[in-house]
Amino acid sequence: MRYNLLMSQPLDELIAVRKQKLEELKTLGVDPYAFTFDKTLSIKSAREVGDKPATTAGRITALRGHGALTFADIVDETGKIQLLLRRDQLNQLEQEILDRLDLGDIIGVIGQLFTTKAGELTIEVSSLVLLTKSVRPLPSAWHGLKDIEERYRTRYVDLLLNPDVRRVFDLRTKLLTFLRHYLDDLGFVEVETPVLQPIYGGATATPFTTRHKALDQQFYLRISDELYLKRLIVGGYDKVYEVARDFRNEGIDRQHNPEFTMIEFYKAYADYTDLMEITEDMVSTAVHQLHGKKTLTYQGQELDFAVPWPRVTYRDLLLKDTGIDINQVTTEDQLLKELKVKKLKLDLKGVTGYANILDKLYKEYSRPHLVGPLFIIDHPYEAMPLAKRKPDDPSKIASFQLIICGYEIIKAYSELNDPADQRARWEEEKELAKAGFEEAQMLDEDYIRALEIGMPPTAGWGMGVDRLTAILADCASLKDTIIFPTLRPEK
Repeated sequence: MRYNLLMSQPLDELIAVRKQKLEELKTLGVDPYAFTFDKTLSIKSAREVGDKPATTAGRITALRGHGALTFADIVDETGKIQLLLRRDQLNQLEQEILDRLDLGDIIGVIGQLFTTKAGELTIEVSSLVLLTKSVRPLPSAWHGLKDIEERYRTRYVDLLLNPDVRRVFDLRTKLLTFLRHYLDDLGFVEVETPVLQPIYGGATATPFTTRHKALDQQFYLRISDELYLKRLIVGGYDKVYEVARDFRNEGIDRQHNPEFTMIEFYKAYADYTDLMEITEDMVSTAVHQLHGKKTLTYQGQELDFAVPWPRVTYRDLLLKDTGIDINQVTTEDQLLKELKVKKLKLDLKGVTGYANILDKLYKEYSRPHLVGPLFIIDHPYEAMPLAKRKPDDPSKIASFQLIICGYEIIKAYSELNDPADQRARWEEEKELAKAGFEEAQMLDEDYIRALEIGMPPTAGWGMGVDRLTAILADCASLKDTIIFPTLRPEK
């Protein structure tokens, strides 16, 4: 009886052998895909059961035959345990099943726990049930970066072969649970807002479009839930948040995936400085709870989340990194001339407008070099059409971004609640769109109407959950934090 996979053998031949075993099992009256199984113990619990019979189940990851004895390893999400199967302790049908087992099969067992002479905790099996026959062998191992796309595409295999992958997603789940509890404890109410929107808004991005047949109308997948959450502030809520799946029709790289998770919250009677204090406490506490301390290492870089965090203005940052003073260079024409004078190269295809060119400049020459955690504050008013101007400097907005290792983790600002100013800002966006800016925001008449009803002074905040997970789990790419990332279609 041969248990080890010969990976040099063609895959179709290996599958054919397994399918033949499956048909033989059916002929013997065995259902190779059992309806259910009373798994009373996880493998972790089975390892602690003592002298009582253990009933558990898992996937076979090793099979070793020694005459009348067979040793097997099975795993579930809680751990691994060795099995000892003696042919003389199994009935005839169970022996037939044993002869046709392969790596990857899922089995259920009942047996007694003991420790081998080698010191390994083992279940001596008295009853064996086949629960699922695996007809496609698992690869023996992944072979470095050349298989990275296949790992993402067949995440179900990746999870089975690479325990660290599961660790990342477990950490992500714990992070989301923490964030929800944190906001709940502050009195925020979790809500849900539309994913399909007749007018997209709340961010500067290109949307995905779809069509509703019954209404014969084009809709957009949301790029943000901001405008709907602020409608709720108008409607009388003081504190709301949403864990949202958002969609942006943009390129894919280590910091971007077209489908991603955001948490946004809005707090009435607050400003952006209040949200900086909340951010420091929330994120530093999350780091401590998930790592046991307020320091961690990301891609070899030591990070210290002890508060307070440094704050630097957008102007000072660009002045240091590019030599351009945005207090002096205040128009698009002046900025383009400065780029030429200082020989600063930028790809401005599809980009127009003063603030949008500045954003490209910042992302090229400043952000990649920032370690943090660091707050960047006081962006030009043109940069965020939904943000309120600073009373002492109307050319800037009351805003901040949290940057960690080149990632923009959080963006927040005091919300613009003047309907006339909001309309004027969106009219500026329309002109940018006419000039060729592909990510210009749209004018939303219903939202203007809501502001005319009256929105109290409000501050809003958005966090990229995938990006913070990448930092906390030391992942170089967002694809490692998203269970099923967006990929090119399989050839």
